[in-house]
Order: sequence, then structure tokens, then C-alpha cells
Amino acid sequence: MFSPFNSNKMFFFFILFFSTMISISSNSWFGCWIGLEINLLSFIPLINNSNNMLTSEASLKYFLTQTIASINLLFCIIFKMMLMKNFEMNNYIMIMINSSLLMKMGSAPFHFWFPNIVEGLSWFNNFILMTWQKISPMILLSYYYNNNFLIIIIIFNSIIGAIGGFNQTSIRKLMAFSSINNLSWMLSAMMISENLWMFYFFLYSFLISIMCSLFSLINVFFINQLFFINMNYMIKLLLLINLLSLGGLPPFIGFFPKWIIINFLMNNNFYSLTFILIMMSLILLFLYIRIMYSSIMFNYLKLKWIKIKIKNNMFHTLIFSSIISFWGLTLSTFFFM
Repeated sequence: MFSPFNSNKMFFFFILFFSTMISISSNSWFGCWIGLEINLLSFIPLINNSNNMLTSEASLKYFLTQTIASINLLFCIIFKMMLMKNFEMNNYIMIMINSSLLMKMGSAPFHFWFPNIVEGLSWFNNFILMTWQKISPMILLSYYYNNNFLIIIIIFNSIIGAIGGFNQTSIRKLMAFSSINNLSWMLSAMMISENLWMFYFFLYSFLISIMCSLFSLINVFFINQLFFINMNYMIKLLLLINLLSLGGLPPFIGFFPKWIIINFLMNNNFYSLTFILIMMSLILLFLYIRIMYSSIMFNYLKLKWIKIKIKNNMFHTLIFSSIISFWGLTLSTFFFM
């Protein structure tokens, strides 16, 4: 769905893939740490571009923040090995390890680097950062986490991901805060079941890939650009369907995993947490609709300065993906009845 791969960067894509496999399949914390470091060193050449100052700045910021998180993680691992029998300190070390992993995935309140780096990346690199780069820290977090600490982090992610999108004109930053909000749902799913987390992550990756493909296709990075672009009505419909699905509005497929998570949380008496997650998702839906407002409400063609030309094969792929997004909840509902 994206621009073709550069042959010079294929090697780093393979390393990125295998470094994640090393992290999640290792039987020691040192092996996990080595996999995370290889992942960091393979992702930087992918996002760095000597012809673009924004990508160079983003790669430097990403390296510094990830290095701080890695140093903190390594320190906690060594400290844990030294104080193996001290049960009083184990809880504090657990929280420190969780904080390091949360910082690596861009979770609130350690999200200070995430929107700034997203702003300097292409849509394809944004897709990798919002999906693949979260796999290793999330799986490592599922091995070893403090339940009460994780609930606080879920609330932080939900609130900051929704409120942070206000007063933003950049679509990439809005998608970054959307990713932070969706991270709260992923962490909630991880507390319930790893299979549920994998299901939510797969659907989120599917929806975010469609959104990044559409924005890359029409070459849009800011909300006000949609005002000047003469887009086909089908593209507007695809954007609207997938944005609402990403926000979790029924009857779209994005609501299905959230529906399951809400049921599990309500059955386990997490009423206040469920209320916060639902209300923040409604705020996020408002921000998504704001993206489409300029292109849907202003249809006077003399105001449109730029004409978009789209390749048919790419367009048909996006239409098929959007049909799955639109009918997915209905089909899955009949399947589970």
C-alpha cells in the first residue's frame, strides 16, 4: 500500500524483523535487551534521510530517547540480578522496568518524544513506528508488569491521547496521539489475555495501514491541505469510513475488539476505567471528524487548487480494505452468534 521499498534498505528491514524475533523469543532479560538494541540500530537507517533535515532530526531524537530507555532497562536488569532475594525492592524494580518499556513504545506519560518524531517521518515510517516498533516492548511488558501501575498508565494514555489531539493542525501528530489512545486499549487487552491483545493489535495495524496509505496517496500532512485538494468523492468516503472505524464507532470493524475489552472490564468490575476509555474514545472521534470537515463541507471546485491523480491498482486495494472495515463487524457478529 505504500511506496516501493528501496533496495538499499531491504537489509535493514530484515534486521528489524529478526531483532523483534530475538527480543520476544529470548529466555533472559539480557537477550531481550540485545534484541531491542538491534531493533533501534536497524530502524534509524530506515528513517534517516540526508536530503531532509526533519528526518535527520527525528532520527537523532529517536536514538537519544531510546538510548535513555535502554540504559534504564539495563540498569534495572543488573540491579534485579544483584537483589534477587530482596522482595521489598522487587516491586520498585518492576515499576522501573515497566517504565523503560513504556518509554520505548511511546506510552504516556513518557510520550514526550513520540509526536515530535512522528512529525519528521514519512507515512510509511510512521506506520512502522506506530505498529511494528510496539511489538517487542508490549510482549516484554506482558511478561513482567505491576497491575496497579499499569492501570494508572492506561488512564494516562487514554486521557493524554484524546486531549493531546486538540489544537493540532498536523495530521501526523493527530495520528500519534491516536496511537497513544489506542495504546490504552492495547494495555487493557494485555491485562485480560495475550490473544485478545494480538487480535486488537492486528486490527489496529490493518486500520492504521489503510489510513497511512490514503494520506500518503493524496500526499497530505496537514488538515488545511484537505481544503485545497480536489478529491474524488470515493476517497472522501474511504477516509471517513476508516477514520470512524479507527475511532471505534459501530458498525465498523474497529468497534469489535473494543466491544470485547469493554465486556471483560465490566465483568471484572473496572467500571470507572471503562467509563474513561469510552469517553476519551468519543473525544477522539470528534478529532477524526474534524480532519474530514474541510474536505466534505467545502465542495466548491473553484476553491480547490490541486487535482489528485491516483493509480487504479492502489485505489482498488484501498476500496477492498475499506469494504472489510465497513462490513467486518456485521460478519463477525453473525460468526460468533
